[in-house]
Amino acid sequence: MLKKLKHNMIYWPLRVIWLALSLLPLWLHHAFAWILSIFLGDILRYRNKVITKNLTATFPEKTPQEISKIKHQFYLHFCDVFVETIKYATLSEKNIKKHVVFKGTDIVNEILREGQSVAMYLGHYGNWEWITSIKKWITPDICGGQIYHPLENAVFDRLFLNVRERMGSQCIPMTETVRWIINAQRQGKPSMIGYISDQVPTWNNIHHWLKVLNQTTPVFTGTERIARKFNHAVVYLDVIRVARGYYQCEFKLITRNPQELPQHQLTDTFFELLEQTIRRAPQYWLWSHNRWKRTYEEFSRRFSVDENGHVVERQPK
Repeated sequence: MLKKLKHNMIYWPLRVIWLALSLLPLWLHHAFAWILSIFLGDILRYRNKVITKNLTATFPEKTPQEISKIKHQFYLHFCDVFVETIKYATLSEKNIKKHVVFKGTDIVNEILREGQSVAMYLGHYGNWEWITSIKKWITPDICGGQIYHPLENAVFDRLFLNVRERMGSQCIPMTETVRWIINAQRQGKPSMIGYISDQVPTWNNIHHWLKVLNQTTPVFTGTERIARKFNHAVVYLDVIRVARGYYQCEFKLITRNPQELPQHQLTDTFFELLEQTIRRAPQYWLWSHNRWKRTYEEFSRRFSVDENGHVVERQPK
């Protein structure tokens, strides 16, 4: 009881502050984001080495001046996403539909009406927080959600869950994905789940390497394995930032028959499409994430793969 009381004493004041700030007009949020981006980029130099390293390795053909320009544009967009997430707490359905427009919904809705579930690939591109409004654009009588990593801080986890789920999409902890899908099947409803699949897998979860953005990259294959196991149709969400605070998201069908494709082809296709999205306007991707901290050379030195495809740590000689 004492722990719960302490949790609520922290949570509710922060919740009230968040809601109060979200009532400010979006132009004022963006003005603050511009100031914050100067502080983060020019004064604090937040993750500057990681961002510079990632951009330089991805775009070796670009000059230092061009890299610097993308970096400053990234800082501004990064801060835009932060303030837009605050604003999302009180945005109405009518307003969010003006700011985030989904195209190609006829394809997804047809698949769902026919009773097949959908796995949606996307990356940390544009405003991935506002994409949780997708439930307002698709067939209503389905189970919809997005996979997420619960935050270590229980108070902030609860705060973000309230915002991310307010438009009807459920946040599904990664470890409960299969159980959630099975429960949806028992209800006799198709499901649509969003998988942000451009994160760094842990050493023991590395099963596939790709050349992504000019670098050898360990990639998650869990989305593909789930889609193949449950025969979910697979789509990619291509995001374009039309203007500050306005996004266009287009569904692109990859396959309705994932079980017929060779192993890793779905994963390969996702990263090919994501790279096209990023190269079109690189400043809107999450460059501050240390995505290439695990190298193939270190993996080969430390681990091997057994006959069942499991990653096994090598024993020191």
